[in-house]
Amino acid sequence: MPQVTEFKAGLKAGTLVLAASLAGSLALAGCTQKAPPALPPAPQPTTVSEAPAASTVSTPAPGSQADFAAQLMGQDTILFDTDKFDIDQADAAALRAQAQWLARYPGKRATIEGHCDERGTREYNLALGERRANAAKNYLASLGVDASRLTTISYGKERPVALGSDEASWARNRRAVTVTVD
Repeated sequence: MPQVTEFKAGLKAGTLVLAASLAGSLALAGCTQKAPPALPPAPQPTTVSEAPAASTVSTPAPGSQADFAAQLMGQDTILFDTDKFDIDQADAAALRAQAQWLARYPGKRATIEGHCDERGTREYNLALGERRANAAKNYLASLGVDASRLTTISYGKERPVALGSDEASWARNRRAVTVTVD
């Protein structure tokens, strides 16, 4: 009799497995997609009248630092030779353009930043940067810009614009930059 009980238990377990398989098959059969009876129509071309795009080019506010940079087109910076702080003809032309802009905006103040290349000690470069900034300030003052509107600061070698250790990079870093404030 124990064999009959085992047979009934095995039959019952087999029936449960079969029922679970059948239920799974039915569930999957319900998930299959049927093809639509007809495909949707192809999109039709439409005519859209578009207004011309508005200009996204904005002009800087008059008297702003952006206006100063735009008007001078790179003449906000003057460059120096190695260990020098004298104003040459190219520098003089840039400073004249700066003086003209500052004359149009008498309420604007400016800071002249002196910079050096990476060579030399920190102390030497700070002193040289100060001499460069003062040379630019004095030249602007000689052109009629009130010296009380101009301040100077030296960054020495701390703020390079070119990160290379070659003559081209050093030449770009030996500079005085005029930045408007207020």
